[in-house]
Amino acid sequence: MSKITFIGAGSTVFAKNVLGDCMLVPSLEGFEFALYDIDKGRLDESRRMLENLQVNLKSKVKIVSYGDRKKALKGAKYVINAIQVGGYKPSTIIDFEIPKKYGLQQTIGDTVGIGGIFRGLRTIPVMMDMARDIQEMCPDAWLLNYTNPMAILTGTMLRYGHNKTVGLCHSVQVCVPMLLDSLKMEKDNIQAKIAGINHMAWLLEITKNGEDLYPEIKRRAKEKQKTKHNDMVRFEMMKRFGYYVTESSEHNAEYYPYFIKEKYPELINAFNIPLDEYLRRCKEKIARWSNMKNELVENVQLSHTRTEEYASYIIDAMETDRPFKIAGNVLNTGGLLSNLPEKACVEVPCLVDRSGVIPCYIGELPEQLAALNRTNINMQLLTIEAAITRKKEHIYQAALLDPHTSSELAIDDIVSLCDDLIEAHGSYLSSFS
Repeated sequence: MSKITFIGAGSTVFAKNVLGDCMLVPSLEGFEFALYDIDKGRLDESRRMLENLQVNLKSKVKIVSYGDRKKALKGAKYVINAIQVGGYKPSTIIDFEIPKKYGLQQTIGDTVGIGGIFRGLRTIPVMMDMARDIQEMCPDAWLLNYTNPMAILTGTMLRYGHNKTVGLCHSVQVCVPMLLDSLKMEKDNIQAKIAGINHMAWLLEITKNGEDLYPEIKRRAKEKQKTKHNDMVRFEMMKRFGYYVTESSEHNAEYYPYFIKEKYPELINAFNIPLDEYLRRCKEKIARWSNMKNELVENVQLSHTRTEEYASYIIDAMETDRPFKIAGNVLNTGGLLSNLPEKACVEVPCLVDRSGVIPCYIGELPEQLAALNRTNINMQLLTIEAAITRKKEHIYQAALLDPHTSSELAIDDIVSLCDDLIEAHGSYLSSFS
């Protein structure tokens, strides 16, 4: 029996989306869905939810939950990773509250910046352990990574852990539809090319029936910027650098040195930047879970419609040899984006079929876009270096190279902030010297 192993299956909503999608794919009938999570209660809830879904969708998959990760991985053909090391409490709160004491504010803190660095540092050891288990129990499996910080974790796995890994994020899928919706433009017959790095990939081309849509997009965006809205940062970056970026404005606000500045608080209001947004979202999800639990776990009539998440489409393409195009996070091997470092993890179009994930060569990015990407790649590569060498000096260097952190704090304060975070995270980061 072929097997899909879901690591972090206690994420019930995401498990429904990804494995619910897989239940609707004919080529996956008869697969075992192996569920694993360190939270036994949440794991049981996800299993019960999926069993209800299986009955209602008349799916022929087999659902099994495991208390041992190696047993869950044994013989797997595909592994889906959706873990969060340290959770909301204590780790995410620590990543926000300690930087605030230094005057460093964040919005999401999961991809770059000081929050992204420390989320990466506490997650990499867990994923390297996972990689060792994969090499032992299912060495030919494809690992589909959904966990942030995407570029840091996927880059680490590809270089040091498991080379059949691809990083998946929905920011590319939703980029064009959301942009055109916000500007009240038609979405039919659109052709687009997007490439860069995760959460900072660029809409390089957008056409409709052969016509370049960028002049009209920029005209409408200029008009929209006259009143406050939720995408002001991305429109400002498009104005200054010429191209629209994939991930949301609340994310992008903390990827550059321009927008979140303690000395210029008026910028926060001017660009409608939601500070501490991720903390709010976490609190809201926790508060809603009791109702959601009834709707998902206890709902014997639960149903599902296939989502746009890539996992089921990738697995189906590999099983059937019917090609499918994705935006994948892969190493920049051979200079897929020729003016970015080869060791960087880049987000580019990829073709998927039975032979695996095949990245597409793009060539040079416009130089200003490559320059913006490199400012984030510098931090990503140093975070990986810190995690692999276990040396504090590379943690400091990663933080010193982060655009937002270095624009706000002096060198000594950045080092002190890192020391405070290392101490606060305790056992997650205790092996650094």
